[in-house]
Amino acid sequence: MPPGPISLFDKSFIQSLSIDESVWFDALYLPVVCPIFYAETLADLSKEMKGDKTAAEEVAKIANKFPDMGGTPCLGHMDLCIGNLLGHRVSMNGRIMTPGGYPVKDRGKTGYVFDKFPEVEAFNRWQQGEFQFVEDNLARFWRASVTNLDLNKQAEIFRSAGIDNKTCKSLDDAKGIASQIIHVSKPFDQMALLVHFLNIPPEFQQEILKRWNLMNYPPLAIFAPYAAFVLEVELFFQIAVASKLIASERPSNRVDISYLFYLPFCMIFISSDKLHRRCAAHFLRHDQEFVWGQDLKTDLGRINKRHLSLPEETKQIGVLSFANGPPKEAGFLTTELWDKHMNPSWRDRQEIRHQMPNNSPNLVSSMRNIGDAPPTKTEEVDLNDIQSMTLKRMVRKKKGSWFQIHRNIRHDV
Repeated sequence: MPPGPISLFDKSFIQSLSIDESVWFDALYLPVVCPIFYAETLADLSKEMKGDKTAAEEVAKIANKFPDMGGTPCLGHMDLCIGNLLGHRVSMNGRIMTPGGYPVKDRGKTGYVFDKFPEVEAFNRWQQGEFQFVEDNLARFWRASVTNLDLNKQAEIFRSAGIDNKTCKSLDDAKGIASQIIHVSKPFDQMALLVHFLNIPPEFQQEILKRWNLMNYPPLAIFAPYAAFVLEVELFFQIAVASKLIASERPSNRVDISYLFYLPFCMIFISSDKLHRRCAAHFLRHDQEFVWGQDLKTDLGRINKRHLSLPEETKQIGVLSFANGPPKEAGFLTTELWDKHMNPSWRDRQEIRHQMPNNSPNLVSSMRNIGDAPPTKTEEVDLNDIQSMTLKRMVRKKKGSWFQIHRNIRHDV
């Protein structure tokens, strides 16, 4: 069972948090770090700032709130779409599609190890104001590409096809039209739209078409379900812009809507962005929900205040050790989300541990052994018998008011 509900979040939510609130988001949720968040944060390097603050200082502030205890990067939607079109399964039931990883064996135990993710290492550097030359160039390229987006040009194409504010009067209508294209229109039309809007690189198109031919040209939703989902979100957005339901004057809307590509990989989506609040519900599964960022910020602030009264000796063992779940009484949003999305057995746990678990030293040693074990051949490991998943990461010992790990643990543990 994950440490908390698997949670996709956007930049607006993380920016709104205090450092202490960000600790509790990290401790009580399993954050999904999608590439859009990384790119948006990186793009701030090229912003023109007002006053004495520099862009690097603003990016460092966001990086300081990065969920380093549990934040888990997700593969980019384009890589997932191309893989899906080439026949690779993409899970769409709330699990994070984590990049990399390799099987290992250690003392008869099997495990799966994920090396330090480049995104996580980048945020670690950004906290110190360290930016590589390539990142600075990428930031400028990203911001220029967003600024140069011409949403009106694409909208005119849809309007010429009869989609406007007379034929599409609500976001429900936009979703209905997009869904009809994905599930009713001719497969060849679906594939043409996919290649156009997702800009599938030419080097992959031949292999994709070959596989599609061998399967006798099935509808896109059967051939590549995740790619079909991404295209449906894209079409929904373009139709909504053509119908003047979403403003075409803000190119950043095109970036914001991209967060929805990652909805299949979470339980909840947290955002303080009004566009997300309007649009996300149209693409959520029945077992998912949208959480308004300001509501969760307030709740995390209350949880932080509650824990500040703990004895100092409890605080010093670290949030990772003493925080075993949210408050159990009513009135906390986090508690409601755990009740909805986590196994009910979480309520059997003690909310606060006042001592380190007895098996902590052995657990740390075992995790280190698994993490340091050499890769083994996939065929030598029963993937159904994986006993541990180890993500190599650098966790700051202290963040804001809180020790995240025991104050006496060395930095290299």
